[in-house]
Amino acid sequence: MKLAANLTFLFGDAPMRDRIAAAADAGFAGVELLQPYDEDASDLRHWLDAAGPALVLINTPEPDWDAGGRGYAAVPGAEARFRDSLDQALAFAQASACPRIHILAGIAEGETARETYLANLAHAADRAPDMAFTIEPLNHLDQPGYFLSDFATALEVLIALDRPNLGLQFDSYHADRITGDAAHAWAHCKTRVTHVQIAGPDRGAPGPDQTALIGRLRRDGYAT
Repeated sequence: MKLAANLTFLFGDAPMRDRIAAAADAGFAGVELLQPYDEDASDLRHWLDAAGPALVLINTPEPDWDAGGRGYAAVPGAEARFRDSLDQALAFAQASACPRIHILAGIAEGETARETYLANLAHAADRAPDMAFTIEPLNHLDQPGYFLSDFATALEVLIALDRPNLGLQFDSYHADRITGDAAHAWAHCKTRVTHVQIAGPDRGAPGPDQTALIGRLRRDGYAT
């Protein structure tokens, strides 16, 4: 199992080059960036190559996050905006050598939103068959109105689409907030998981429960 530092949360507000160096000094083999689009992808790749860690995950763009934007994949009528954001993410991932993109679902509900989500995810997976894509349930306490807010729906979507390059992103913090038991949620959906994020109950450093979950992931053979 390779551990990556999420530079959106770790190492403060230092310049990105310094955060990458700090992650390398702390022994991380990789880094994540939720919204890297203010950085130059070529510069980012140069800093990563120089320091050692690889960029392992980015999100699709959401320039209005602070104003409540949460992506477009499940938003009826935003198909063109979703495709533009996907193209931007793919271009950045290619330039920065990032192998995985988390597709933000957006604020939406209902059957039309589900159909929109399925169509947009299928488009992404087929548009870039060599790219790994993930979907992630986000809890409604922190992200009210987010379309993908439970693991049952996530698994239904993945089974319905059946794309080899589309998997589940499992965040222990959200799993705890959604189900009350991240370990049980992991056991239920682990065969579909292609990326894991670990954080404590306050979104801080992992505590004893999260450390135990990491041990369970290792015993279950998770190695991504």
